[in-house]
Amino acid sequence: MPTPVTPSSEPARDGHVILGATVRTLGAWPSGWRYPGAHRDPLNDPAALRAIAHTAEAAGLQFLYFGDWLATDAEFELTDPYLLARIEPFAAVNYLAAVTERIGLIATANSAHSEPYTVARSSASLDILSAGRAGLSVASSAEIRSAANFGWATVHSDADRFRSAGEFVEILRGLWDSWDDDAFIADAATGRLIDAAGLHILDYVGQVHAARGPLNVVRPPQGHPPIAVAGTAPNARDLATREADISFVSPGTFDEAVESYRSTKNEVALAGREPEEFVIISPLLPIVAPTRAGAWEIYDRLVDLVVVEESDGAAAVAPLPTNRTIKRLSSVLGVQLAGVPLDLEVPARSAGRFSSLGKALLQVVRERSGRTIGGERPVTYRHLLVAHAVPAPVLVGSVTDVADHIELWFRGRAVDGFTILSAFVGEQFDTFASLVVPELTRRGLFPHGYEGATLRDHLGLPAVPSRSVTTPVPPVTSAPFSSALPTFEGRTRG
Repeated sequence: MPTPVTPSSEPARDGHVILGATVRTLGAWPSGWRYPGAHRDPLNDPAALRAIAHTAEAAGLQFLYFGDWLATDAEFELTDPYLLARIEPFAAVNYLAAVTERIGLIATANSAHSEPYTVARSSASLDILSAGRAGLSVASSAEIRSAANFGWATVHSDADRFRSAGEFVEILRGLWDSWDDDAFIADAATGRLIDAAGLHILDYVGQVHAARGPLNVVRPPQGHPPIAVAGTAPNARDLATREADISFVSPGTFDEAVESYRSTKNEVALAGREPEEFVIISPLLPIVAPTRAGAWEIYDRLVDLVVVEESDGAAAVAPLPTNRTIKRLSSVLGVQLAGVPLDLEVPARSAGRFSSLGKALLQVVRERSGRTIGGERPVTYRHLLVAHAVPAPVLVGSVTDVADHIELWFRGRAVDGFTILSAFVGEQFDTFASLVVPELTRRGLFPHGYEGATLRDHLGLPAVPSRSVTTPVPPVTSAPFSSALPTFEGRTRG
């Protein structure tokens, strides 16, 4: 039985923090694209993708992660502009596989709206084309607009969706093992290209998914490309601890992260797996500059660029999300703000009347911007409103500040690594890569260059031996396999 994880001041891994980047070409900050020099044209995304990939690879980051969302809506203009229009993840990673050499490439597939055979084929092909650098994030959508794009009139329950996702992963692993590693013997003397005993059927029929196999792509270089699952909800966590190699989670505080890390690793051990072969990654959105004052200046500019309701009730873009309004801020703070200018300094007497939520928001503003009530950098209502409207994992500070945060969370067993979000594509990601990463290397927290060839190597994960069954593929003489396909209970077409 794998050894449970106990609290420690030392990281559970080999001393190297994992660093990747979540790719959002229009930026992870709601109005980051407005920042001078930021990328803002989706039609020019190929250039942006190349720039991100080359910067990340030069810095030695272990992976690029491409999330996905299967719908679009004008409302994303203000909340999540990167969701408005984006290159499909597998297209993006295949493109980047041709212009990079070492960095891992993780694409997302949605188990609710994809067929496992197709995804197994695409991901195995990517792993071959990239020489073992592919990864796959398995998502399970619960969003009605995405469902409608695939002809669904309803969104299935969490239990149904995660049962589907579990079967999806089981089929992926089975299909990746269709071929033995040495099945292609290429014996020119005898004319035998393959050893037929090295090709295996799957014949998987579950409650939701089915696949006969075998896969018509040879076994990937990594055996199984690493599988990621995102989310902290119970069903997502259960799927991750049973099936995933990577868990993308977003804990709120350091203490929450430490407890979640310990309990999740123990659940992995209870599932009969090695905790060291399961990595926990959290997002981080650093606003960084050589000095703390310089980072505050960038953050202040980003705050000014967020579209919110002004004191006169006007906004440049409408309709506004409700969390961008004076009325919502007034409700959160517990004070009346009608007619109060957003850029007004918050008086101490008003702050003293703030609700507990309002006081917590003051703390967020202080941590992000160094602003305090009555201080040299006073708190404004605009900063409070933006702090409420943008609940991202923002860290504002100098190179040392950001490196200290990463070191604390890693050495404190809160995470195994981070996936870096960039407020906008351009200067901010370049600054992190060129200044923070070398500082982490200087501290012995991050390797100098790549120490392996595959994504599994980069993540410290072992190779996966073939789990193939021993039954070779028989000739198909019976009724078509489609006649045995299961139906999804509760499925409703629109």
